[in-house]
Amino acid sequence: MKTKVFVIICLISNLIFSQGSNLIAGNINTSKPALTYTNNTSVSPIDIGANGFDFELLDAGVNTKFSEIGTGFFRNKLILVSTKKLGGLAKIDVNTNEAYKELFCLDISKNGTLSRPLLFSRILNTNDNEDQLTFSPDQKTVYFTRSNRKNSLEYKLYKANLEEGSHGNWVNVELLSINKNNVSIETPFLSRSGDKLYFSSNMPGSIGGYDIYVANVKADGTLDTPKNLGHSINTTSDEKYPSLSMDGKHLYFSSKGHQSFGGYDLFVSRILSDSYKAPRNLGNTINTSYDEIAYFLATKTKGYVSSNKPNGKGSFDIYTAVNDEIVQSLEGKAIDLVTKIKLPNTLIILKDEDNNEVARQMTNASGAFNFDNIVPFELYTLHTEKDGFKDAAFEFLANRNFDTTYNKDLELNTTEPVIAEVDDELRIVLENIYFDFAKYSIKEESTISLNKIIKVLNDNPDITLAINAHTDIRGNDAYNLKLSKQRAESAVNYLIKNGIAKSRLSSKGYGETKPLIDCKTNSCTDEEHQSNRRIEFVILD
Repeated sequence: MKTKVFVIICLISNLIFSQGSNLIAGNINTSKPALTYTNNTSVSPIDIGANGFDFELLDAGVNTKFSEIGTGFFRNKLILVSTKKLGGLAKIDVNTNEAYKELFCLDISKNGTLSRPLLFSRILNTNDNEDQLTFSPDQKTVYFTRSNRKNSLEYKLYKANLEEGSHGNWVNVELLSINKNNVSIETPFLSRSGDKLYFSSNMPGSIGGYDIYVANVKADGTLDTPKNLGHSINTTSDEKYPSLSMDGKHLYFSSKGHQSFGGYDLFVSRILSDSYKAPRNLGNTINTSYDEIAYFLATKTKGYVSSNKPNGKGSFDIYTAVNDEIVQSLEGKAIDLVTKIKLPNTLIILKDEDNNEVARQMTNASGAFNFDNIVPFELYTLHTEKDGFKDAAFEFLANRNFDTTYNKDLELNTTEPVIAEVDDELRIVLENIYFDFAKYSIKEESTISLNKIIKVLNDNPDITLAINAHTDIRGNDAYNLKLSKQRAESAVNYLIKNGIAKSRLSSKGYGETKPLIDCKTNSCTDEEHQSNRRIEFVILD
């Protein structure tokens, strides 16, 4: 009787899982600064501590006496590499003393536990040794690794395509051209945009035994010449199992170097435009003195990791890993460098280390700002823009590894006033003098602008000045005319109070008769009405 061969189809299930209640790893808190390393000396877990992470681990529910290591997601199911054999006696790999590996497909529950391991594909699973794989964003292309039984430790990288309209029939299996004799290519991971393939290899020229490389993916799915990630990532020891954060900004990997606790530890590095930041150990809530490998994310803070630490069931067990995310924010005020006056309506733009905009906001009436999306150990730049002040940039490093609020005040330098001809008048041109709606008292921030006028008058004692005030169109004509006269007089009184002779000053209110922006025939915003509420400084002599 012939044995029937079945193709296992991975059906869609819920990938997003919530934090389980039976998590088995304890929480470890520390206020020590996070540590990064570049040499290969093992250190105590106590020396590094949690290092800004707070992982909780849960047995994923499918561990056996065999090896279980996660590799990727397909149609919202987890693909697992395991030495478990279904059916008859397994042949043993003399190099590992375990059975040859195969790929399994597993259901994922809402809390992240796994169930129903089934052989993934009769095409990808062969009599040889199957290992890690990764899928294109549309899940129509797979890159996978396989070694033959005669040389089970030397893996080759393959590519295959999902047959259109099929339920799991992989076709066009291709051995990629980057493979070389006596070279092993392992643990591939495709970027979430599908344009870069990361992997580990012992290619000639590697810094250590195994280094992490990246290759650009061509339009036909083949690969450009691989590039070594360099000394920031690779050490004289082994680096394997690259993966990326959900936003693609951070590289995770396992390393025996960078001062691990022992064996492979998990590290993370910020991906910059042309380099990688010094890696950071993920800390002692996930790393041990044993091997932690194959960490990859299902959501921003939840994923899977495999470890051979004691008290497991097999040589490697798979765990769900939930990182209790650190919450950090940055607050402060924009202030004038000289007077320390708080500056409302200042635009603050928060940018990351690659000069990408993270967030922006205007300071409030007290000059205050607050950003609540700060990532620990990231370097930021705060860019400021305000009329009457020089554009500025302030660096900020989030250097704490616990929930916190940083405070940083931004001191801005004023611009110099300009004497120029405007509408056939010679004026001292500077930023607007602001007034609240229906009020004529000088706002504190506007005293900075009036101080510029004082400096010009003191530097030019022959100048006499006409101070002309204007309102917006809201309110009746008579009220606006009176209000504009009061505003002009307020400016004159401030100048006189600060040493300018009254004989050098005159004032006039024009009400709403000379708007900068026509708000009678056009609907105006609050900012446009604010622009019409202004004072002009006209030089008479």
